[in-house]
Amino acid sequence: MLFAREGASVLAVDQDMASAQQTADLILAAGDVAAAFRADVAVEADVALISDACDDHFGPPTILHNNVGIGTGDGGVTGMKREVWDRIFEVNVTGMYLTCKHVIPAMRAAGGGSIVNQSSTAAWMGISGFYGLAKASINFLTTSLAHELAHHDIRINAIAPGPTDTGALAKQVPAEFQEPLVASLAIKRLGTPADHVGPALFLLSDEASWITGHVLAVDGGQVTRI
Repeated sequence: MLFAREGASVLAVDQDMASAQQTADLILAAGDVAAAFRADVAVEADVALISDACDDHFGPPTILHNNVGIGTGDGGVTGMKREVWDRIFEVNVTGMYLTCKHVIPAMRAAGGGSIVNQSSTAAWMGISGFYGLAKASINFLTTSLAHELAHHDIRINAIAPGPTDTGALAKQVPAEFQEPLVASLAIKRLGTPADHVGPALFLLSDEASWITGHVLAVDGGQVTRI
């Protein structure tokens, strides 16, 4: 909604069409421009249609917020079932790769663009093994593509959210562990989705025209990197 308020025409993409449509309807109700599209990012045939859908509604895509991810309550790598491992990586890593792969040609044809991938502080913390591994892969994908795409005037960065008050956090972190988690942060509260919008908007905008390949922690001071 805030992207649209800043002037973007938003194609909301979700594997659940009702959710995508709900997002688009909220934007439209505010008087801004949006449409909905159904795609499972782990299915290349679906992802290959996203750019064309955007072009049909608004013109070629020039920004992409690659905001997708799943996890499970099983934090152990060695005891994980292979099908769980495969699903985590096909959505969290392959899905972002495929979306970039199929949107980038349209961005190149349009003269450039900007991408923000959704990483996580789990990439740096040595916990949530499968999830952290997947997000560390996103960090590498981001920096690798930044060098590959710069001469096409396409920038790509990532934001790494810390613990954020969403349904996913409630599912992954039992209530009794949330208080000590908050206590470990420099800013003593959980993040909110709104905390992540500004950083994503900044990295996607021309205000960040000399920033690419960067992973920005938006985490209330959870992770210190020197």
